[in-house]
Amino acid sequence: MLLRLAYLAATNTFALLRLLPMRDRDKDIEILALRHQLLVLQRQVGKPTFTDTDRAVLAGLLHHLPMNKLRHLLLLVHPDTLLRWHRNLLKRRHAATCVPKRRGRPPTVRSIRALVLRLARENSSWGYRRIHGELAALGIKVAASTVWEILREHGIPPAPERQSTTWADFLRSQAEALLACDLFETRTLTAARLYVFAVIEHSTRRVRILGATAHPTAEWIVQLGRNLLMDLEDAGSSARFLIRDRDSKFTTAFDALLADAGVKVVTTGIQMPRMNSLMERWIQTCRRELLDRTLIWNQNHLMDALREFESFYNWHRPHRTLKQAAPLRPLPEPISAPAQIAHLEVRRRDRLGGTLHEYQHAA
Repeated sequence: MLLRLAYLAATNTFALLRLLPMRDRDKDIEILALRHQLLVLQRQVGKPTFTDTDRAVLAGLLHHLPMNKLRHLLLLVHPDTLLRWHRNLLKRRHAATCVPKRRGRPPTVRSIRALVLRLARENSSWGYRRIHGELAALGIKVAASTVWEILREHGIPPAPERQSTTWADFLRSQAEALLACDLFETRTLTAARLYVFAVIEHSTRRVRILGATAHPTAEWIVQLGRNLLMDLEDAGSSARFLIRDRDSKFTTAFDALLADAGVKVVTTGIQMPRMNSLMERWIQTCRRELLDRTLIWNQNHLMDALREFESFYNWHRPHRTLKQAAPLRPLPEPISAPAQIAHLEVRRRDRLGGTLHEYQHAA
């Protein structure tokens, strides 16, 4: 708008310079011609549109004329409208030079707002009064109504509506004690169907491939359950829950075996694989990185490949959930010496004939 005003001021100045040498008779004739053209345009246009620049120019040129002379001018707007534009122009100039005073309460400090949201997120049973009390115990002085307003602005419902525990919340809170298992199938070169039974730990993402067979019977599943319990005992695991689907191969004998060892079986919903998402994701990874790239000859070949993949997965493959560490191997110390970074010697180790690659620093 300022650039537009400067352009109009320059053009009007040149127009004024053009009028100075003209005689009064020529000016009167030009004014009459312009007034007549304006009447023609008014008959054709319903309601003209003015921009902020147009209002500023007209208010600046005609504000010094008295009202009686403005009423005799042929204008596209009412004279009162023109005077209102001038008053608004003066108000804007005055507002630009004056710093308005802030009214009402001062805004809540950003760190306090973040703390309120954190307390509400970490404690689903706390209402705004309970959060206000916790803030008071920390020496933070803030009104209870302010806490309520912060929760309302961020769409956080009252405490009774936040107390219901979802399946995702259950998995996160019980990750240290959760196991998940599943059966998945694969085919050999002769189109023979083989079934693999695997278990994964939610907290560490460690995978245990317990066995593979062409005929998965209930007795075979129970025996693998015994092997799993012995392995967990040797590893000192604190697992208390095992998630499985509703496959008929998991019989009551399998559930009773785990219950005697203090592990409660939790079954997923009907046709709801997302309730066992970690196991399903691992099966997808196993297919994509191993089974879809390997020609399986028989059951022994399948178990050899799966054992190799299990070792690779647990000891080398990085995981985003574990901050890019492997389930059984923490991340090494980062390289900080510039000389070591400038001369990196990394060697590749091939597994399963190059299907899997591991990279390590040269000794």
